[in-house]
Amino acid sequence: MRFIYFVYGVVCYLIFFAVFLYAIGFVGNFVVPKSMDSGVQGSLTEALLINLLLIGVFGVQHSVMARPSFKEKWAKIVPAAIERNTYVLFSSVALMLIFWQWRPMGGVIWDVSNSTLGSVMIAISLLGWMIVLISTFLLSHFELTGLGQAFSNLTGKEIQGSNQFKTPGLYQYVRHPIYLGFTVAFWSTPIMTVAHLLFAAGFLVYTLAGILLEEKDLIAIFGDEYRKYQSKVSMLIPLPPRGHD
Repeated sequence: MRFIYFVYGVVCYLIFFAVFLYAIGFVGNFVVPKSMDSGVQGSLTEALLINLLLIGVFGVQHSVMARPSFKEKWAKIVPAAIERNTYVLFSSVALMLIFWQWRPMGGVIWDVSNSTLGSVMIAISLLGWMIVLISTFLLSHFELTGLGQAFSNLTGKEIQGSNQFKTPGLYQYVRHPIYLGFTVAFWSTPIMTVAHLLFAAGFLVYTLAGILLEEKDLIAIFGDEYRKYQSKVSMLIPLPPRGHD
């Protein structure tokens, strides 16, 4: 079973990475066959309801499955060795549902394409995606995506330091650089349509709600160590740490 679990972990990781790459094109409206503003525009009301539902499905899945109370129940069904892989797989499927069913909504709020400012905004958006990816490696990319757990189960070796509280690199200046990267990537666009605004605003609301839930769990795990970190480091905007040890 260990080898089967590892193969499952590899497949889940490959799906995750393909979805991550597709998301860049989807948000940026390039390369991929179906992007945020492509397709035939239909009823505005229908598009609004469907798009909000899609964001809601992702938000509920991504947050609920990450809660310790859910994990305890989930552990009775899914083996610990592939729990994280399965979470990542479900998140990938939720994003694929967005890519598939997202509706264009028309209306342009700003358009600075074909200009220097437009090029700068594309560059900033790509920087946001890089921040996301780099931030995962600063902690442990393969643990966050579940591949590390699958490999550890295959080899029979425990992952060292996985339960330790760490603040490497960007984490010394912002508590949630992954969320920061997504926010930058979603909002920095040369063409802001109504659909893109809904997407960016919807995920910003989810981000803020997700941070509150995540930090509640982190306090439960790390206690005063995390509270001290909260008091020193900004939540979403990179700033120099406040105070001294």
